Amino acid sequence: MYYCSHGAGSSQPTIWNPGRHRRRGRTVHRLAHNDPVNDLALLLTPEGRALLDEVRDTEPAQELAVATRLRRDHPAELVSAALGQARLRQRAAAKFGTQDAGRMFFTPNGVEQSTRASVAAHRARRFTELGVTSVADLCCGIGGDAIALARAGIRVLAVDRDPLTAAVARANAEALGLSGLIEVRQADVTEVDTAGYEAVFVDPARRGGRGRIFDPEAYSPPLSWAVGAARTAPRAALKVAPGIPHEAVPAEAEAEWISDGGEVKEAVLWFGTGAPGAVRATLLPGPRTLLGRGLPDPRVRPVGRYLYEPDGAVIRAHLVAEVAEEVAGGLIDATIAYITADELRAVPYASVYEITDRLPFNVKRLKALLREREVGTLTVKKRGSAVEPEELRRKVKPQGPNAATVFLTRVAGAPAMLIGTPVRP
Repeated sequence: MYYCSHGAGSSQPTIWNPGRHRRRGRTVHRLAHNDPVNDLALLLTPEGRALLDEVRDTEPAQELAVATRLRRDHPAELVSAALGQARLRQRAAAKFGTQDAGRMFFTPNGVEQSTRASVAAHRARRFTELGVTSVADLCCGIGGDAIALARAGIRVLAVDRDPLTAAVARANAEALGLSGLIEVRQADVTEVDTAGYEAVFVDPARRGGRGRIFDPEAYSPPLSWAVGAARTAPRAALKVAPGIPHEAVPAEAEAEWISDGGEVKEAVLWFGTGAPGAVRATLLPGPRTLLGRGLPDPRVRPVGRYLYEPDGAVIRAHLVAEVAEEVAGGLIDATIAYITADELRAVPYASVYEITDRLPFNVKRLKALLREREVGTLTVKKRGSAVEPEELRRKVKPQGPNAATVFLTRVAGAPAMLIGTPVRP
């Protein structure tokens, strides 16, 4: 039996996988700090809600003094739960925004593993563009994706095996006024009948007792099960790790890699879009989407005046050639995803730098050059180099009023340093 053991924020009972003959560790559920499962029920009472409002802006350094004062009038376990939840809400603001995070409920895993609201909203828009009005959200976690779907006007069945996670998802739907569109069900997702829904969304757990899981068949449930569930629905989306091998993508699926603010967040396998085998990179905010055109690898050419650094989603989607074609450029090395060109062209899928100097890797020469240019603010980027940025900064000791960017990389197979400054076409 398989479970959704992440959540977007859940931890699940122990799983026995007979194929691996190894027992995964059992994780005790915690809603906040070291408080047990029933803390959620305490926080949902009128007293708990009032206390949450009171401790909302408590700083970590103030917690001990605040807890000591509040325990004179409230049960100790409630005070501890409220302070822990306040801290989780503060952390969650980066993903959900201050307004929503201030009303929602979280578990530590839920804050860490839930989908960022902007990414969930993008996925919900894609579902609506496909004409979907109802979705079975399997492995719903604390409900981040269900919330985005409901806000797009989609009716949602949100399913999670874990009692606490399901309860948190239900509380979040109610807190945001979406309980009319979101039905939360505690169940094993492999036993849920999704026939009454126009689409299926599956977010398998990709973390275990030892951290991230890279083998798609070790997801919970495994990718093969999720693909089978997708094939039974008119439309489907499977959230997977952005590092998924391209050869693991089913032939009938469209693969989309998504970044937000330049940080790669996830990959999604879409079924029923009418574009089997398509590959795309989507950059948020925007969205700006680059579609694959099946281009061959770009040629390697000498370093030109400009260096284009493709967004991580573009690189993960193997669409560097598409960007190189748009800027009339080539690669600085056959194994490095840096594009060089002689012309400055506006392209939303890459950051652009004007290269002022190209040097073979030599710390002393770099230090002398930076001193000559009076560079005190040094941004260090690396690709294809074993040198750590902080190590280089310590050695060159930049000083002065000017700024520069150094790329530690390879040029035509040789270690090199490219110095430049960002430009906006």
